[in-house]
Amino acid sequence: MSADAGLAAVLAEGAGKLLLEVRSGTGPDGQPPAGGRELGRRGDGVANDYLLERLAAERPGDAVLSEESVDDSARLTGSRVWIIDPLDGSKEYGTPGREDWAVHVALWEKGRGITSAAVAQPALGKVYASHEAYDAQQHAAAVPPQPRIVVSGSRPPIFMDDVAAQLGAEVVTMGSAGAKAMAVVRGEVDAYVHAGGQWEWDSAAPVGVAQAAGLHCSRIDGSELVYNRPHPYLPDLVICRPEIASSLLAAIRTHAPDTADSARVAMAREYVGSLVSHDASKVRLAPDAWRVENGNRTGESGQEIRTELEQGEQYKPIRDIKALEFREWGPNVVARYTLDFGVSPSEVITVHVTEHFDIPGGEIASITAVIEPHERTEGGV
Repeated sequence: MSADAGLAAVLAEGAGKLLLEVRSGTGPDGQPPAGGRELGRRGDGVANDYLLERLAAERPGDAVLSEESVDDSARLTGSRVWIIDPLDGSKEYGTPGREDWAVHVALWEKGRGITSAAVAQPALGKVYASHEAYDAQQHAAAVPPQPRIVVSGSRPPIFMDDVAAQLGAEVVTMGSAGAKAMAVVRGEVDAYVHAGGQWEWDSAAPVGVAQAAGLHCSRIDGSELVYNRPHPYLPDLVICRPEIASSLLAAIRTHAPDTADSARVAMAREYVGSLVSHDASKVRLAPDAWRVENGNRTGESGQEIRTELEQGEQYKPIRDIKALEFREWGPNVVARYTLDFGVSPSEVITVHVTEHFDIPGGEIASITAVIEPHERTEGGV
């Protein structure tokens, strides 16, 4: 066992214990029990602080890429980068009784890729690490007649029904990339397929553990998963038993669309989607991000913009987004769409929106919006 692999396991387990304490209201933040999105935020913060402090003490010369911290471009010239997700599956973590959430800790090394990794599933009392031996086919010596494929419950691949029909597979859903990947490691399912957009911290540790278990890991087109890139967006993933890799990838090639969002478009799309969902937890905003709407400053920081998206009264009447399209050049993304506001149970106002996103790195730096009144509709939508 390498010292790095052992450290990854210790850190994942330690963060997991803290998350259980926060969930029960006995955590180090001293806050009473909470639920939902607020609990997820608390857990993310406590676990992230713990991991950063431990890594600074144990590996002071290494860089860190974390979902919950500002992306430091210095990692791009480093030879060792820890890629961490302090709480993968914050929605499930904030839901009483859910066990499908995880902690991810992985080490990327220049020229070698992911060399050490651990995934903790604290609610199950389990830690899976790349230095331990796993039987990736515990449930059957041969591929079952009806393989089981796990996908995201909130963002299943649009082609999954067609792929399942071609393979005669059963599709099941689960939260957290780490939980889904470890279900393959345990042999509870035969494959995990994702194509709804992910970031490096979502898959680095699960892939490190899965590869050590002898599983196939790749992009949905079969290409290599590459980490520590300037934009840490890694939109799709396949983890599966090696015996079914060829047939699964062939089915995906047959049914998957040819195009996928770029990293910048994915960030802009997440922001636009949060206007309706009022969940901005996955919106990548720089700490000093700002927003201007029709010439008026409406956001002075990333946190202020995020809070307004989730709690602002001006966003609550939004019912739907239609005709969404993106154009990208350089660090710029422009989104154009129509927005339906419900001003009463029987009346809807539809407006045209054009938003310019400046995304020079891994976070949105600024948003400039132009909103044009369009039409009023009687009778609702």
